[in-house]
Amino acid sequence: MKILTFTGRTPSEALKKARLDPNYENMLHIDTKEIQKKSLGREALYEIVMGIESDALHSTYEKTSTIPKDGRPLTQKSADVLYDISYAAQQISKIADVRDPLYEYQEPKSQATFEPKELKEIKAEIAKLGDKVKIIQNMFWDEKSPELESHIPSEFAEIYRLAHQSGMNREHLDAIMRMTLEHMPFRMRENSATIKRYFQTLLRKMVPVRLESMPSVGNKKVVMLVGPTGVGKTTSVAKLAARYSYLMQKKYKVGLVVLDTYRIGAVEQLMQYARMMKLGIETVVDPIDFASALESLRYCDYILIDTMGSSPYDKTKIEKIYECLEGNDTKYNIDVVLVMPSSIKYEDLKATYENFSTLNVDTLMFTKLDETRGFGNIFSLAYETKKPISYFSVGQEVPEDLVCASSDFLVECLLNGFNRSKI
Repeated sequence: MKILTFTGRTPSEALKKARLDPNYENMLHIDTKEIQKKSLGREALYEIVMGIESDALHSTYEKTSTIPKDGRPLTQKSADVLYDISYAAQQISKIADVRDPLYEYQEPKSQATFEPKELKEIKAEIAKLGDKVKIIQNMFWDEKSPELESHIPSEFAEIYRLAHQSGMNREHLDAIMRMTLEHMPFRMRENSATIKRYFQTLLRKMVPVRLESMPSVGNKKVVMLVGPTGVGKTTSVAKLAARYSYLMQKKYKVGLVVLDTYRIGAVEQLMQYARMMKLGIETVVDPIDFASALESLRYCDYILIDTMGSSPYDKTKIEKIYECLEGNDTKYNIDVVLVMPSSIKYEDLKATYENFSTLNVDTLMFTKLDETRGFGNIFSLAYETKKPISYFSVGQEVPEDLVCASSDFLVECLLNGFNRSKI
């Protein structure tokens, strides 16, 4: 005899699930019991135990056995379970496709469509069944459960897997998951899509973002981009220059300052952009000349500063940038933007931030979003440092591939991947 179990929040709900099984008419009821008592913050759970003779099993159960004789791994057995549920879903779908002949000839003139009550109930069961298939797929995910005080419910397995695979720091993810489990209403936990939307809303509230602001009358904005070598600072400066000069409601006057005299190619590249956009540009070799360069561009609304790239551990170059900031005896405040690639793991992002933090970083900018599939590392750094994100660079095109930061955009990338059509 094969033993089958069905669970539900009430005995009737468990029995309803049993009736959906293709073997139900041949089943023998063995026991009904409460396996989880109702308590504060937790619903009751009932289990119905049914038995069926092996020779009476539906054909869909031939591929599974209670005790695997061939020593198949758990993943193979899970595939068989999914096969059974998929077959049941197909059967319900076939039933749902059968329409009462009376409905074929009763289409109203308004073209509105009406469905019999039974068909609506069947479609609702199909939707629930599809959600259960997704839950079972994630139950066989090979990662360990988070180290929480209580086990993670199976309905949350998908969202946990997506967030963890995105590169989010494990401690941050577990803390957020614990918060979700504590505060999410029970009525919202039955559907994985609802859980995902709730999780998205929670993450959006946790991403600090600096909204773009324009220079006030009589003032100017001075922005310095700093960061490691090869992250795209020079291209980002060009994108910002083009944005402020041509893409805003008002065409602002923009000037450029180059500290990156170590890389001749970078200087020439920015010079070319300056010529194309008819922008003023100044180069600085020694920190003592930095203030004079800023004064030379005092007619500009925006002054953008490109700095030499350096390893996060090259303190000499970082110190030289610091000397420029310290030597600024002008009346202009300088916003320091730390530019980092989104394609490196969280630990490297954090190390980069810590080594450049001596420059008093104001905001974060992330590049190469089109070159990675994981965005949890960005979330974790912003969450850990509480530094707002100002811009995202999503490609090499100037000025198109620049996005003003928003929590919606980042969370969408984190859970669903980067999609250029949604920019």
